[in-house]
Amino acid sequence: MQRPIRAFWVITPGHGEIVASACLPDCPPALGEATGGNAVVRTLYSAVSRGTESLVFNGRVPVSQYAAMRAPFQGGDFPGPVKYGYLTVGQVEVGPDQLVGRNVFCLHPHQTRFTVPAEALVLVPDTVPPERAVLAGIVETALNALWDAPPRIGDRIAVVGAGLVGSCVAALLARFPGLRVELVDVDPARADIAAALGVGFADPARAADDCDLVFHASATQAGLVRSLELLAPDGSVVDLSWYGDQSIALPLGEFFHSRRLALRSSQVGAIAPQRRGRYTLTDRLGLALGLLDDPLFDVLITGESAFDELPQVMAGIASGRLQGLCHRIRYEDSD
Repeated sequence: MQRPIRAFWVITPGHGEIVASACLPDCPPALGEATGGNAVVRTLYSAVSRGTESLVFNGRVPVSQYAAMRAPFQGGDFPGPVKYGYLTVGQVEVGPDQLVGRNVFCLHPHQTRFTVPAEALVLVPDTVPPERAVLAGIVETALNALWDAPPRIGDRIAVVGAGLVGSCVAALLARFPGLRVELVDVDPARADIAAALGVGFADPARAADDCDLVFHASATQAGLVRSLELLAPDGSVVDLSWYGDQSIALPLGEFFHSRRLALRSSQVGAIAPQRRGRYTLTDRLGLALGLLDDPLFDVLITGESAFDELPQVMAGIASGRLQGLCHRIRYEDSD
């Protein structure tokens, strides 16, 4: 039986629509049946990756990064029309026997149903509810950052930027023994998130400034500058932010050299060098899903909307009107 599909597309910068399958050439008229090594997945939930998807929605992906920023199952091209997203959980309807009826995570845009190669799916552990599993891609980003700069017992660590990525980093750091972890943000309301995660909280002006390691995730110049200021001599900043087409200025002519500071990037598109011989991308995502076997992560899901509301939700997130951490999209009755 043919079943129509619908997907969220950014039609032009600042304007998104839910598009029926036949309206754009990237979407086939119907899914049909999976063949060979493919699987048909009915979407249960997806989530908006606030930072990256806001840049895509607003048309702020630099031309030089069009190829690098393509999502695995992206439709169309930047700046639009483009179908973008990568935090989706669904149930396999047709496919290999070991997957049928199972909940899976996929790096797929917001869409009611989709067909992908079975190897693109990662099983959601039975102990992880699908509602929480949408965080897997963000926890994977945080996990990779900790692989890029592993904390050591006794380290003094700040996480600058208490958005979803920064909060996931803090949640993982809270599991390490002997660390001092402080979540730093300009929004005093994020203190409640820090308390729930079991870490400290500070306004940037009052943050402890003797850090061995700082993870920066505010996506602002001020946040990155403050991250450097918080370091003790020989300390390191790991920058998880992506700034799109925004230029960033740093005070590298001041204390940067005298304190022998280090600044490095972390990006989830590649596995940290020290782990590439042991983990594949699928292995890393599976590990992230396993880490979500903890109700603590539910505090990071701060909003939920129906799929049909996604154009308005995305506009609100991209403009800053709709605040929060993870905004989840539910697909019940969305066909």
